[in-house]
Amino acid sequence: MHFPLLQDLVVILGFSVWVVFILQKIKLPSIIGFLITGMLIGPYGLSLIREIAEVELIAEIGVILLLFVIGMEMSVKQLISIKKTVFIGGGVQVGLTVAIVALLHRWMGNDWNQAVFIGFIFSLSSTAIVLKVLQERDEISTSHGRNALGILIFQDIIVVPMILFTPILAGQTGDLSQSLLSLLLKILVIGLVTIVLARYLVPPLLHAVALTRNKELFLTTTFAICLAVAFLTAEAGLSLALGAFLAGLIISESAYSHQATSIILPFRELFTSFFFVSIGMLMNMPFFLSHLWEIVGLVLLVFILKTLIGALATAILGQPSHSFLRTGLALFQVGEFAFILSKVGIKYGLLTENTNQYFLAVSVLTMFLTPFVIILSDRITLRIQQIIPFKSSNKRIQDAPIPTTVSPDIPSIENHLIIIGYGINGKNVAKACQYSKIPYIVLELNPQTVQDEKKKGTPIHYGDASQPHILYTAHLTKSRAVVIAISDPNATRSIIREIRNISQSVYLLVRTRFVTEIPELIALGADDVIPEEFETSVEIFSRVLHNFLIPEGDIQHFVQKIRAGNYEVLAGKQNLPRTFQPTVFPDFKITCLRVNTEDTAVTDTPLHELELRKKFGINILGITRREQLLEQVLPHEKFNVMTSFSLVVTPLILNLLGYLSIRTGGNSRFDRAISPPNTKESATHL
Repeated sequence: MHFPLLQDLVVILGFSVWVVFILQKIKLPSIIGFLITGMLIGPYGLSLIREIAEVELIAEIGVILLLFVIGMEMSVKQLISIKKTVFIGGGVQVGLTVAIVALLHRWMGNDWNQAVFIGFIFSLSSTAIVLKVLQERDEISTSHGRNALGILIFQDIIVVPMILFTPILAGQTGDLSQSLLSLLLKILVIGLVTIVLARYLVPPLLHAVALTRNKELFLTTTFAICLAVAFLTAEAGLSLALGAFLAGLIISESAYSHQATSIILPFRELFTSFFFVSIGMLMNMPFFLSHLWEIVGLVLLVFILKTLIGALATAILGQPSHSFLRTGLALFQVGEFAFILSKVGIKYGLLTENTNQYFLAVSVLTMFLTPFVIILSDRITLRIQQIIPFKSSNKRIQDAPIPTTVSPDIPSIENHLIIIGYGINGKNVAKACQYSKIPYIVLELNPQTVQDEKKKGTPIHYGDASQPHILYTAHLTKSRAVVIAISDPNATRSIIREIRNISQSVYLLVRTRFVTEIPELIALGADDVIPEEFETSVEIFSRVLHNFLIPEGDIQHFVQKIRAGNYEVLAGKQNLPRTFQPTVFPDFKITCLRVNTEDTAVTDTPLHELELRKKFGINILGITRREQLLEQVLPHEKFNVMTSFSLVVTPLILNLLGYLSIRTGGNSRFDRAISPPNTKESATHL
């Protein structure tokens, strides 16, 4: 049995793999690769694709999933917070573009109805490409990213009235007032349904599904919500993409938005690739080459015109020059909804075949250039600011302050601890963090636990830590340490791999059940592993020895010998003072030691005579005396009573630092003079 669509999918994926692979080698965005793939295999290239309509349908699913994920990473409150950007910025951008393009087209000798319609299609930008590039660059939460998002939302909304108005431009009369009234009622009903679903129906539904612990059911439910809302908006005469965005907003109001995003992302990446391939297939290469300079001139005109209008629309909101210039640069292209509108124009005779070919060539080429322009927008903006001295506006029409993260329920945080799993171990670690005032985030897969702990104010979030998106959401790249406190060995290994794929420097402590698992976990990237069965046996015989009145020192000595025998992988680590590695300088290790004041040869000797750097590769960062921190350590300082100090070491010979060589066997005077700080008199870590 022969399936033409299956053959087309194999061709698309096969060519995409090689083209994107080559472009990645030269550091070009994957979007460019998909557009080139479409040009190569499309009807104007090698003509390898037969079922173009089916491919376009798959591409439409990609746009739906893209807008769905964008909606999940926002919230209704955030959307309301940018309402001025949506309606004022979007209205100015669309209105000015339509007016100026229509005047230019009319000046070229065309009819007013055709001129206005051309203004319609050129006023729309590419929601899919702009948001994808901004997401990849982590810029959606920036001021220019949110400005672009607000204007794009307005464009997605206004395209429906444009489609309704197209028959009027073509001279086909209809009851416009009734159509607009019907559209307004539909928008109000959909808005009301969105609010009801977001607040009262979807959160308890997702909670009930999450309680089943069935990932397939959770995935199916998420897709069902997305497609159902998109279908309803399409039936109401609105776009599928707008419905998908609203569906994302609905799920964003629940505690499960991050988990839903993590499972949708792989599907979104696959389907959006088909969208960009389908756009590339529209490029008529013979027409493009025969009218090359005319098309290049039109592209340059569109770039200048739409950039200036987009910048002006944002400047009216009172944004600084750096923000409104980058917003304009992000919105210069002609978007995917313009293709839908152009089909309507062709149907009603407002767009000739020749004009449509110019439109397609300009649209595809501007889409092709968009990733490069957004990547270079910062440099372009700085160059423009050097030429034109912009003055800040005194009167600002602005939205609410822009948060530093797209995720509404996880605030920006750094130098924190991530606790994965909230069982007994996770709770105890969290309590220690609260007591020590250490910032932390908890990731947990038990929905009931998440719901209960959130009511108590615990910074806990539902999500599978083996998913990269969840780790990024918890700000792993800015964290100081991670504790994996779950009992599933397979999940533990997956989480370690994902953490090390994202960050090589974060300190990773893992809890496991058996000693035999230690070597594998260390090999995967764990810094320390605490085996449950071994620590339980240590606690048992320690208490037994206490009961038999064995001296504390003997018990601790015996514990160390037992650990040295069973923690073979960690034996070397146990012999050195504990250190931590800063995420910014992973090659350096910092530790805190307390000086034994009984050794007068150390405490009464100036630091420059001890030669700590020369002998041990140690740099003193600070000294604490009676809870007073001495930040500037001079060569003549001495270790006095109640002194502790923080030092930095590195395993490599870097500059003046050497290899840390502190033996615990008592062969060195300095070895005998130091001991780890106790819990009652903690030293200051720098």
